[in-house]
Amino acid sequence: MPSVPTSRRPKTLKQPHVAPTVDLSAVIMAATPDEPRVLTVRVDQPDGLPSGPLQSQHRTLEMGLRTWVAEQTQLTLGYVEQLYTFGDRDRAEGDVPGTGHALSIAYLALVREARPAGLAHAAWQSWYSYLPWEDWREGRPQALKVIEPALKAWARSGGKPLKTFREERIELTFGFESETWTDERVLERYELLFEAGLVPEALRDAQPLGSLKGRLAPGQPMALDHRRILATAIGRLRGKIKYRPVIFELMPAAFTLLDLQKTVEALSGVRLHKQNFRRLVEMQGLVEETGEMTTETGGRPARLVRFRREVLVERPAPGVRLPRLR
Repeated sequence: MPSVPTSRRPKTLKQPHVAPTVDLSAVIMAATPDEPRVLTVRVDQPDGLPSGPLQSQHRTLEMGLRTWVAEQTQLTLGYVEQLYTFGDRDRAEGDVPGTGHALSIAYLALVREARPAGLAHAAWQSWYSYLPWEDWREGRPQALKVIEPALKAWARSGGKPLKTFREERIELTFGFESETWTDERVLERYELLFEAGLVPEALRDAQPLGSLKGRLAPGQPMALDHRRILATAIGRLRGKIKYRPVIFELMPAAFTLLDLQKTVEALSGVRLHKQNFRRLVEMQGLVEETGEMTTETGGRPARLVRFRREVLVERPAPGVRLPRLR
């Protein structure tokens, strides 16, 4: 077969190769008996997580992360674990279509709350200021009064097969009809709200948000995709406290059983049965008495306990179970 002259061959347009950028983000969590907290920084509106790009002088990903956290908050992190790698194309605010993927590698760190420094607007914030529908400690969250009808209207807006599929997803994640709530499905709930266009992050560069205010889910937005990263971290931690004693990374050296219960409630977003919780903690050998009592005035003194580290070698999954109130 005769060859096709070069001048007559169809030309293939080569797309320029665009290397992905890599951003390192830290979800740094602390807790009090009343509120679970995340460390945020604010250079411009809105709040964001401590983060920065991977640079050539960073020997490893983790060292790059620690460098940015120290620079922005002046906190020195202890143990961190890689949470997830986010790589959606053109997901971040301000992306130019066709510029490729922006990889965001997120890490989870648990600390005892300390006053941050560094950036002027580094501060601890409640999880629930960003994801208020996740807090069931005082009953059904008020945020669901907006979210439920908005999600159901979104489901009806599709054709019949799509409507059925959407309704099943809504019920699986929010449990409106069955009145069931799975505390670990934090990311699935946020992703569903994002897909339905009920969070501001899904509508950036779209119509003015003021016209949509009445149908958007309550809660403060975050920079870039940081609220999605936060939702991932909360779901991971809620699952992990049930099979690993990570809750004690957030507790002081000595604490009361009531403080432990309230901290677990703050993290899980649900109220627990007091007697059953104490019975489970003691049966599992998670704590031991210090021999001291609280010295607070105006109340009955309570026994102080501490984490019993021997449990780490005694049982493969020494977590804290959640005996919920019905």
